[in-house]
Amino acid sequence: RSGPRTTACVRLTMRLNADLIARSPAYLNALKDRELDLRGNKISAIENLAACQNQFDSIDLSDNEIRKLECMAVLPRLKMLMLAHNRISRLAERLSEAFPGLETLVLTDNSFAQLSELSPLAGLPSLTSLSLVDNPVTKQQGYRHYVIARLPKLRVLDFKRVTTSERAAAAAAFGHVAAEAATGDSGDADGAAAAAGPTPEQIAQIKEAIASATSLTEVATLEKALKAGNYKLIAQHLATRAAAAPAEAAGGAEPMET
Repeated sequence: RSGPRTTACVRLTMRLNADLIARSPAYLNALKDRELDLRGNKISAIENLAACQNQFDSIDLSDNEIRKLECMAVLPRLKMLMLAHNRISRLAERLSEAFPGLETLVLTDNSFAQLSELSPLAGLPSLTSLSLVDNPVTKQQGYRHYVIARLPKLRVLDFKRVTTSERAAAAAAFGHVAAEAATGDSGDADGAAAAAGPTPEQIAQIKEAIASATSLTEVATLEKALKAGNYKLIAQHLATRAAAAPAEAAGGAEPMET
């Protein structure tokens, strides 16, 4: 008599190759753009897109098993890339080499968790519309401003229009990030920490420092530190003022009348 039978759960995946591309539906979408439909094929990696021969304005790779957004092919015609409901948590560097004309990127319901994971988005200079809805990273403090600072041409983020006031706030909070994006410099460990945005404690320190400033020069110094993400300087400034406060209080005390 044989023992109990066990069944292993195996997640099957499919390779994206020229045969699958040739067999997939292609049509004019509602925007009158030529679209390739690769939805729901259990594709695990983006590869062999050169087989498209740059014939599509839009490619739909939603509902697959993709973990990294990368592409070795060069697709200058592509304007829209849909990757909703995958497992993506990584972005390749130099995405602009593959997608120089990409305007719309849909990454709804993926696995991005940290702001630093979004840094390569700066390599998409033509991007005007981006969705990261239902990614854990959207819960990170400063998320929206960080992304806006990375993408100066972005007009719509998570289906909400980017306002002028948001753009100004993003520049104030993450101006250094925009500068890094323009130069391609990812910065050191301190820069990465600054890119993650100020903590609640740092926000309180910033407010306290600005409120207690006694001169325009001091305010200008604090604003410069804020724009650069130099929260250490702000903390040091507050510590210096706190140390000097007892002496100032003693020196300015009025003698008591007797």
